[in-house]
Amino acid sequence: MMSDGWTESAKAWIADMGEAGDFGRAWVLDRPMLERVAAGNFTSALDVGCGEGRFCRMLSATGVQTIGVDPVTALIDQARRKDPDGDYRIGRAEMLDFPERSFDLVVSYLSLIDIPDIARAISEMARVLRPGGSLLIANLTSFNTAGQPEGWTRDGKGRPRFSIDQYLEERVDWVAWRGIRIRNWHRPLGTYMALLLEQGLILRHFAEPVPYGGDAAHVARYRRVPWFLIMEWHKPAC
Repeated sequence: MMSDGWTESAKAWIADMGEAGDFGRAWVLDRPMLERVAAGNFTSALDVGCGEGRFCRMLSATGVQTIGVDPVTALIDQARRKDPDGDYRIGRAEMLDFPERSFDLVVSYLSLIDIPDIARAISEMARVLRPGGSLLIANLTSFNTAGQPEGWTRDGKGRPRFSIDQYLEERVDWVAWRGIRIRNWHRPLGTYMALLLEQGLILRHFAEPVPYGGDAAHVARYRRVPWFLIMEWHKPAC
């Protein structure tokens, strides 16, 4: 199988995340994600693509019994070092090793963009979700991923511009920053929406969160080209 870069980038990723996370996590996503968790009164959660376990630790701190799964051994090893009492397992989103209806919350925190077989992964997340539960997703916007890997460039007058292209074409690109080099998938938003609706899930919450802090330069750039969206999908009880 062709490498997706995660094993080779694990050390740099761990260093880059630290405990606080990067700008997007610390100043855009963490607060609204945790607000959705608090509003749902969940008791058990599965974090799919948990990485080094940072959000699992945040979930556990709220009292939610949490299991984290990730296919990268070095990241799971780091999660276990940081949280010896936590439950972290090697696993892939496309083949979750849990019975049906195991969790009342399933989380995908910036992991959908890393998954090749997204249809199988979303089906698996819905399968292990209990009726009445929620699938909580944070993802890069499809407008953002349609601009990769170049992203920001400068026009003929030297002004920064973010250009998107081939929005409707699903594809995978290599992206690199601060010693990390991984493969990310671009898909139109409609692809994700159709797959989630096919599972009989109901959209209960959709947001394009704005920064609530962080350095001014990051905030200004984010307001020009938002990076993220948050969705909460409900699995009907019937």
